[in-house]
Amino acid sequence: MTWPEQVQIREVGPRDGLQNEARFIPTASKIEWINQLSAAGFRYIEVTSFVSPKWIPQLSDAAVVAASIERAQGVAYAALVPNLRGLEQAVEAKIDEVAVFMSASETHNRKNINKPIADTFPVLSEVVREAGSAGKTVRGYVSTVFGCPYEGKVELEQVIRVADKLLEMGVGEISLGDTIGAANPRQVQTTLEALLKRYPAEKLALHFHDTRGTALANIVVSMEMGIARFDASVGGLGGCPYAPGASGNAATEDVVYCLREMGIETGIDFGKLLSAAKYIQEKTGRTLPSRNLQAYFAV
Repeated sequence: MTWPEQVQIREVGPRDGLQNEARFIPTASKIEWINQLSAAGFRYIEVTSFVSPKWIPQLSDAAVVAASIERAQGVAYAALVPNLRGLEQAVEAKIDEVAVFMSASETHNRKNINKPIADTFPVLSEVVREAGSAGKTVRGYVSTVFGCPYEGKVELEQVIRVADKLLEMGVGEISLGDTIGAANPRQVQTTLEALLKRYPAEKLALHFHDTRGTALANIVVSMEMGIARFDASVGGLGGCPYAPGASGNAATEDVVYCLREMGIETGIDFGKLLSAAKYIQEKTGRTLPSRNLQAYFAV
C-alpha cells in the first residue's frame, strides 16, 4: 500500500460551511476567520459565493468579504459562481479561482439550480469560457455522486456523463461530492476504479459529508486509490439547503489530525487550525461536530 506523502486540503468552510447556518455571521467575523485560516497555512480557501442573496442570505456580503480579507502570498482564494453575473462579481472582487456546480442526479439539480441537467451545461460552459478569458482557473463541483436525497442511488454512468462534460468545457479539477453523507468505502473504491480509468488522479478531488460518520474512512480509501485532494470544512460546518438531512462536511481538523498521525503532510498548523475552529464555533453559537474541537476544548 502506498500512501501519498502530501495531501492538499481545499478549505470550504467560509462558503459551503456557512451557507446553511441560520444565525448570520457578521461580515467582520467572516473576514477575521478567513484571515486566521490564511495564517494557519491553507493554500486554498473558498471564501464565499456570488449567488443571489435571496437564495443564500448568509453570503450576501460576498463582495465586501472578498475585498476585505488579507491576501496571503501563495494562497488561492476561490468563490462559487452560478452564472455570468456571478462571474462578473467574482472577477471584480479579484477572486483567484471560480467554482461552478451541478448535480449528477436530475432531481437534485432541478432543486438546486432550477434547471434540468441538459440545460445546465450551456450555462456552465459559458461561465468556464469567460472565466478563462479573464485569466481565472475553474473548479467544478458535482453533487450527489454517491447518493441523492430524492432519487436514492445515482448511476455511475450519470456521474461519468457529467464529469466528461465539465472536463470538455475546460474545468481544471472536479470535486466529487457525497452530498448526503451516504458513501461507504467499498462504494468509493468502486467509483474511483471506474473514474481513474478515464481521468488522471490530479483532476479529481473528493468532498465528503460526515452525516453517518464515514467521511474519514472514505478519505482513507480514496488515498489508497491515489487521490490526494480533499475538501473539508473547519469545525465540520456545512450542509446543503437542497438536500434534506445532509449534515456538515468532514471537519478539517479531524482530517488534518488523522493525516498528521499517519505521517502525511498537509502544510497546515494544527494549533492555529484549532483556534480558528474554536473562533467560528463561538460565532455560530452552537457546538460544532468536529471531534478534535470537542476533544481539545471540551467544557
